[in-house]
Amino acid sequence: MLKVRLHREARDPGAVRALPLAEGAAPPAPLRAAAAAARFTGKAGQVVESLVPAPRTLLVGAGPGAAPLDWERAGGEAAAHAGEGTRVLALDARGLPPGAAAALAAGACLRAWRFERHRTRDVKPGLERLELIVDRPRDVAPFWQRAAAAVRGCLLARDLVAEPANRLSPAAFAERMEGLAAHGLAVEVLGPKRLARLGFGALLAVGGGSANPPHLVVLRWKGTTGAAPVVFVGKGITFDTGGVSIKPAAGMEEMRADMAGAAACAGAMLALALRGSPAPAAAVLALAENAVGAASYRPGDVLRTLSGRTVEVLDTDAEGRLVLADALHYAATRLRPRAIVDVATLTGAIVTALGHHRAGLFATDAALAAQLAAAGEAVGEPVWPMPIGERHREDLRSDIADLRQCAPHGSGVWGGRFLPDACHAAAFLREFAEGVPWAHLDIAGVELRREADALGIKGASGFGARLLDALVAMRFEEAEG
Repeated sequence: MLKVRLHREARDPGAVRALPLAEGAAPPAPLRAAAAAARFTGKAGQVVESLVPAPRTLLVGAGPGAAPLDWERAGGEAAAHAGEGTRVLALDARGLPPGAAAALAAGACLRAWRFERHRTRDVKPGLERLELIVDRPRDVAPFWQRAAAAVRGCLLARDLVAEPANRLSPAAFAERMEGLAAHGLAVEVLGPKRLARLGFGALLAVGGGSANPPHLVVLRWKGTTGAAPVVFVGKGITFDTGGVSIKPAAGMEEMRADMAGAAACAGAMLALALRGSPAPAAAVLALAENAVGAASYRPGDVLRTLSGRTVEVLDTDAEGRLVLADALHYAATRLRPRAIVDVATLTGAIVTALGHHRAGLFATDAALAAQLAAAGEAVGEPVWPMPIGERHREDLRSDIADLRQCAPHGSGVWGGRFLPDACHAAAFLREFAEGVPWAHLDIAGVELRREADALGIKGASGFGARLLDALVAMRFEEAEG
């Protein structure tokens, strides 16, 4: 993450300057000619570069400037246009409210993120430091501390998602989570032997074919109230071959990101700890590698889950809902939460429905769903409500077990080409929330950016980390206030 310093005026004479302006705001006199020549109006995404007067200065459009997200995107555009070789960016936020100034810096930090850990050649230099120029640094500092916590949580999620599977096995993921104890989180790791003793039949089955055994990680943030925690549950499939129902080779390399749900939950927990949230929270991360081996589970198998329910397996490539079933039951019965939100790259069907623009939102609690949607809009991680109908649950009836994991191939209309698998998966997961207010975010399609935008480069997005942090701030902290 960029090193950010708050100053009253720019300190580094070699820094690229950036001046964000909302639509309709007049540029300062020395930059008016450049703005007029480029027809700069302050529209979001507009960037004009001026070399006169020195130093190099960017005029950046912030659009309406009515919400923090407008200023985040402006800060991101400034970072994106600073250019290769620029080490220091000076963002001029004088005249802006403290929250808008902090949002500018947050956007720049999000856009400046790179994952260069495994490069040994041709590493291009990037931004290293940000000078945020403000009228009163003391007034802005608390807003920046809050924003910086969310950014660091998001960037943790991106770092995890970007890691290749040979560097991030379930055990390695769990080891990284243990490092979060330094920030005040309580970390508990359940290894394969303990999982077996407790009866995590679904999680153990999914990870049974891999040389890297499954783990479960529980992160806890105590908060400062005596309330029950809000609990996040994350799918953490560190690599997904599809198991016996093996995936096609084309595009399988992206399955290293099948743990993006767990990464988002971990990032949200880090953000809560860094900003000292008063709301108690916890995360349950189900970590496994869905591989092919002599001990792989098979289509037709019946698994006994942690809840005691039995599940008929139809497709070993629908493994995410199985590991979440055990994790959800554990969260609901062991942590006694006031609400559960699970996050998972779960189905291709949600990508068919929503593309790469929004995550699917399923919920049993209308208020929780509304706050999740509001939080997503606030941080630029939008969701869309999806249904769980009675028929979706009926489709999961099994002749030999309590329920089927998914509907069989070939069922449904047009030979099964349009099965509502995202809705089936949500109906399945609902069974294991044990009546606790629950929401499910299917983030397949948004866990990776297909192209760069104002808040990130192409690749890992960290989707969900800032959304969950905002949810806690909007719903659970205000409820305690």
